[in-house]
Amino acid sequence: MEELLVVDHLRKSFPGVVAVADVSFSLGAGEILALIGENGAGKSTLSQVLGGALRPDSGRIVLEGKEVSFGSPQEAIQAGIRMMFQELSMVGSLSIAENIFANRQPTGLLNFIRWRQLYRETAEFLQRFHSSLDPRGLIKRLVKGEQQILEFLKAISTTPKVLILDEPTSSLSETETAYLMDNIRTLRAQGMSFIYITHKLSEVFKISTRVIVMRDGHYVGSREISQCTERDLVAMMVGRDISTTTTRPPVSAGEECLRVEDFSRRGVFSGVGFAARKGEILGLSGLVGSGRTELARAVFGMDPRDGGKVFVDGRPVTVSNPPEAIRAGIAYLTEDRKELGLYLDKSIRDNLIAPTLRRFSGLLGFMLNKPINSFASQKVQEFSIVTPTALKKVGKLSGGNQQKCLVATWVGTDPKVIFLDEPTRGVDVASREEIYVKIEELAARGVAVVLISSDLPELIRLCDRILVMHHGKIVGAVERADFSEELILSYATGLQSGLTEEHRSHG
Repeated sequence: MEELLVVDHLRKSFPGVVAVADVSFSLGAGEILALIGENGAGKSTLSQVLGGALRPDSGRIVLEGKEVSFGSPQEAIQAGIRMMFQELSMVGSLSIAENIFANRQPTGLLNFIRWRQLYRETAEFLQRFHSSLDPRGLIKRLVKGEQQILEFLKAISTTPKVLILDEPTSSLSETETAYLMDNIRTLRAQGMSFIYITHKLSEVFKISTRVIVMRDGHYVGSREISQCTERDLVAMMVGRDISTTTTRPPVSAGEECLRVEDFSRRGVFSGVGFAARKGEILGLSGLVGSGRTELARAVFGMDPRDGGKVFVDGRPVTVSNPPEAIRAGIAYLTEDRKELGLYLDKSIRDNLIAPTLRRFSGLLGFMLNKPINSFASQKVQEFSIVTPTALKKVGKLSGGNQQKCLVATWVGTDPKVIFLDEPTRGVDVASREEIYVKIEELAARGVAVVLISSDLPELIRLCDRILVMHHGKIVGAVERADFSEELILSYATGLQSGLTEEHRSHG
């Protein structure tokens, strides 16, 4: 295969940290190369150097046989290298057309935008990739999965020679993921090359032909996909073998802890009821848009509801806002840690105590530093948050450590029931295993855990039961003995419904 891109002894450091240390590899024309490694391995820094967002300290980037150097992402795009970041760059108040062709709109006299031409060209572009979205539609009216697909389409609209994709499916449903991968394969056949960064090892085997592994800023090695297994890659990523189990051992759940009755919100979910027992890990599955996250947020008092009752330990509780939910013993870990879950500009310590400030205040309302520091140090150690101090800003942590901080924050409220919404999204293999252990420990202590996840293997591994939502209703209840991805998907896509009226009411 002809070499399109060569990375030669690239190095990038920050004060006290060597993020990329002497990394070399090549990318062939029309190749999909997977790039994997734990959070903090140097993947994002490497991709930002290639995409022009950072300048390397040393080393060379050679594109089509010519050495290149970029002072900005725009210079990289002009040369033919583009990066699609995990964080969305779309402007919500602008239209799809304005976002896709930002700074490239067709203009006429006096530099005025030719709106008809812009909308026509956008519609033609979307149709090429089998998208029926309205070019005039505002980005803020789209769900996150649609926004992420448009981020991809925006990136390829400049026809790059190399497209770097950073966790491109993190917010996508199964259907949207399949759509993305189909288009990547089509573009590869047309000669476009890809560097595909992901924590989902199953995707590595679905989409790429070769994979390179980084650890602690270093290039560890390269493997042909046909000559390795997931276990091989995990061992390369972490430097040791991680033993995993298919499912956790059977447990005997206790008495009922949470009961939700007849929850409804017009246009989102209706007549939803279920129960979770002490010590149980109850899965909540469904495609994006099924209402599972909205249901959890409503139970926690974050979102409004038109009707419904909540019972904790058999007693009715009033939950119209998160503080009331926390006092009732209900916790909710959001799926979006950066926008909704963490105060990125605050310290680890401040984040850990945020939901329970009253616990750490004295009679006059002053915060008690000694118990705060003790609590923070305990949680940092308990959840293996890698940091020199609990005073470090959360925004400076790797993704895996940010997620562990978020889990520690809500476990620290000592809940009776906790909703975990995509608790391992965007984290590496080792961090995922650590979070799994904490979830199992929670259940072992008698907490009722409701696990919301798009990762079916994750649900099958951890859960005792799985409820499946479709179009705002619970349409399936799957016991552990019947767990299979095929059965869960058949409920999630509406192909079958397996609930009696009694199950619909009581879950």
